[in-house]
Amino acid sequence: MSDFFSLLAEEFPQVRSGLWVTLEATVLGALLAVALAFALGLMAGSRLLLARGFSRVVVEFFRGTSLYIQLFWLYYAMPLLTGYELTPVVCGVVAFGLNFGAYGAEVVRGAINSVPRAQYEAAIALNLSPSRRLWKVILPQAWVQMIPSFTNLLIQLLKATPLLWLIAAADLMTVIQQLRDRTGETLTAYLTLLAAYFVLAYALTMLMNLLERSAKRRLGLDTGAKSLLKSRSASTTAVGGTR
Repeated sequence: MSDFFSLLAEEFPQVRSGLWVTLEATVLGALLAVALAFALGLMAGSRLLLARGFSRVVVEFFRGTSLYIQLFWLYYAMPLLTGYELTPVVCGVVAFGLNFGAYGAEVVRGAINSVPRAQYEAAIALNLSPSRRLWKVILPQAWVQMIPSFTNLLIQLLKATPLLWLIAAADLMTVIQQLRDRTGETLTAYLTLLAAYFVLAYALTMLMNLLERSAKRRLGLDTGAKSLLKSRSASTTAVGGTR
């Protein structure tokens, strides 16, 4: 055990670089996922059949295929078809964004559908345009309901980042694996990984709890300080309901 931590201290710049790659893939993948989630989620509620159909096909495809295969396809197969080769980190960001964006689209669709019909009618009575109804009335209420499910998806995305090791990205998993190979300290290496990912996941959870608290305050909902420390359930479900 002492050998592992001694080497960990010596190779700290490499460990820090691996941690940065993990965080970079998590944050950028999450931003892409959120953008796709809103785009596909809003299209799912469109009056245009083509838009709804496109959204459904994309969502079902990326939810119905393995993230593992999507990552490998982008890294190994796409260059053979297009002639363009993406870096491992970019492949990870795109794969994470597409996969988790598809799940997020169902969260957006469900949350919007859960807003009471009376809110739509009130917005229409105020003679608000469709875009203003969406951004000023519907989305602020739906956003509060999206955050818990988005938190779960964000944690799942973080836990998926070790897959980058499979395409030779120098993430935290890769660095710790290299230290394990050099010291033979399997138990210590993987316990260190467990602790690192737990700390990262809990930090992200608290940040999302802070975001949820802020969103609720804008709607005039009472929130206590304990809400910042609450954890999320392991399951990720979209908010149900109908207009």
